Amino acid sequence: MKNKRFFTWSLTIVIIVFFSFQSRFFEIAKQIEIYNTLFKEINMNYIDEINPGDFTDNVIKNTLKSLDPYTNFYNEQDVEDARIRREGEYGGIGVMTFYTKRGVVLTEVYKGFPADLANLKPGDVIVEVDGQPLLGLEKAQLSQMLKGTPGKKLSLKVTSKKAIKNVEIELDKIIVNPVPFFDMVDQETGYVVLTRFINRKATDEVKKAIDSL
Repeated sequence: MKNKRFFTWSLTIVIIVFFSFQSRFFEIAKQIEIYNTLFKEINMNYIDEINPGDFTDNVIKNTLKSLDPYTNFYNEQDVEDARIRREGEYGGIGVMTFYTKRGVVLTEVYKGFPADLANLKPGDVIVEVDGQPLLGLEKAQLSQMLKGTPGKKLSLKVTSKKAIKNVEIELDKIIVNPVPFFDMVDQETGYVVLTRFINRKATDEVKKAIDSL
């Protein structure tokens, strides 16, 4: 009798768990189908053209943001940007930038690198790359267009306060110095600017700056 009762309870538990799983699986499939339908309708009927990748990225990131501050999604470009920030090396033109809907605004030009050698200045705006207007492109697309393998050549159209100019530029290996400036404030106080932590390199550059003060 006890064995039969135990078997009955075990079977009941298995059935409950099974149907709970089935119900949860059905709910997940239902929500995915709702998103797929919405995605198709927006892409087919929205008045402006939608970038499917950017749209999905925004949906995922905003959804995760509603959960907690620590759950994040990184697409391929986010991973590459994180690698660049971590390692401080990439193939580029040697600038810090601010992305706008009209193009790429140069906020800093690294001395001795391709942008500096091409006489580009902070405040200049890159509006075309290889004949493609940058107007309306997303940040990830703009970032990708100015990076690549060292030696790759780009044709840029740049606007400044004075004129519009066409610039031929070649990507170079950019190594960002994590300590761009250091000096003595007075006889007893040193000032070291550390812009990013790049593994061992940041430690070495800080030590070198302190030793030079």
